[in-house]
Amino acid sequence: MSTFKKNKYQIIRGAISKELANIAYDYLQISAEADHWMLENYVTHSGNWLVGNFQDKQVPGSYAKYADRLMETLLIKTIPVMKAKTNLDLIPTYSYTRLYRTGNILNRHKDRPSCEISTTLCLGGDPWPIFIDPTGSNNVIDEHKGVMKPDAPKGNKVDLKPGDMLIYSGCELEHWREPFQGKLCGQVFLHYNHANGPFAKSNLYDKRPMLGIPKTR
Repeated sequence: MSTFKKNKYQIIRGAISKELANIAYDYLQISAEADHWMLENYVTHSGNWLVGNFQDKQVPGSYAKYADRLMETLLIKTIPVMKAKTNLDLIPTYSYTRLYRTGNILNRHKDRPSCEISTTLCLGGDPWPIFIDPTGSNNVIDEHKGVMKPDAPKGNKVDLKPGDMLIYSGCELEHWREPFQGKLCGQVFLHYNHANGPFAKSNLYDKRPMLGIPKTR
């Protein structure tokens, strides 16, 4: 029995090479700096989907981007290693990447149906552990305010190095990160559905006609 089948989460060390992780991390930093400059100098506007988001609702103060084309490539590239380690048959839905900064918090939450199988892939920067509650219980009272039940399980701490991936049942297991004490941390979230599951047809590419384009409905 695979670790994932038993626990509904699994760590995959070296899911991508450190070299590829470093390239993706450098790319993410350059993208954040360039997008900030373009917005500040009115070269573009915040409604342009090709530009990253500095007003992310889940993690205010971070730089975030849906369906970046490099990250969508990683969404596909990592499927073979995930299948080899977990025996899961998956279809890709979408990628979402963030560059975190000092003081950022990822509040405890569960994911939406397009994130039936979720992963967080460490690209680089200062270490920032993720916590996951393997009990599958519901403890969140108000996600955006970070309010949870007083007896909520503390969860399991997972440390990832560049290239490492945590794969987990995003709709079943609560996951979160405590206040970030470092300077910068780059992560990409790669999301999937079960190939033979109830969302396989309706959620392919997160209801988009293809990868690398915005969600329009």
